[in-house]
Amino acid sequence: MDLYREVLSLDTGEDHDYHDEWCRLQAIASPTTSTVYEHGFVTLEKVMGDDLDIVNNARVSFNVSSQEMTEKEKGLLNFLMRDRHGSPWEAVVFRFHVRAPIFVNREWFRHRIGSFNEESLRYSLANEQYYVPKAEDVRRQTGKPGAYTFETIEDPAVVNRTLELFEHTQKDALNAYHEMLDMGVARELARDVLPVGMFSSFVWTVNLRALFNFLSLRNDTHALREIRTYAEAVEELAAKACPTAFELFNTHGRVTP
Repeated sequence: MDLYREVLSLDTGEDHDYHDEWCRLQAIASPTTSTVYEHGFVTLEKVMGDDLDIVNNARVSFNVSSQEMTEKEKGLLNFLMRDRHGSPWEAVVFRFHVRAPIFVNREWFRHRIGSFNEESLRYSLANEQYYVPKAEDVRRQTGKPGAYTFETIEDPAVVNRTLELFEHTQKDALNAYHEMLDMGVARELARDVLPVGMFSSFVWTVNLRALFNFLSLRNDTHALREIRTYAEAVEELAAKACPTAFELFNTHGRVTP
């Protein structure tokens, strides 16, 4: 059975054993999806607009429009980015479907220019997926607030014990969660024992200008390593929709217009 048929054959009911597998296969099957970590993904579900729409969003001031992208239109976009004329870039809107660890989502949701809708464990069952870092991502933090640096821990005993604690702690929390559900405790209460390493899904609707702001901060060497990995996936997908805009974003120092 090919992957597309395998996706369609699975029951999508929230309480079905195959629900999480259906989501995973759906993500892999999509040509606009990047997988992130073992259980995560970023899917670009819809895009409204492209490079030419940004041009025409600016030219509406003069009651004119362009029908195709030429060097003249690219020059206008360059001017808009260089001189930070912001509103024309809002002509392009993206809708992403994301599955990420809760601690990543909490940083993501701080970007308030956009719309978020997250799955709710008041109504659905928690999946069995949680984040465990790779050995090379086990790190120590040094320095002071605002000037932290992070170094990979080389001691195998520390690394192995850290990975064991990630596994055991989250499995224990899941077992406690299911035990409470089996006793009849409400989902909205039982979920409170689950750790921030659990994966959760959300839909993010954001315009290009706000997306540039997100990427300038999160796809950056100073960002939390895990959210940067997701930001890289977001940027790779979004850049395909308006390549000239992203080329200029990088040319002008990745500063939000």
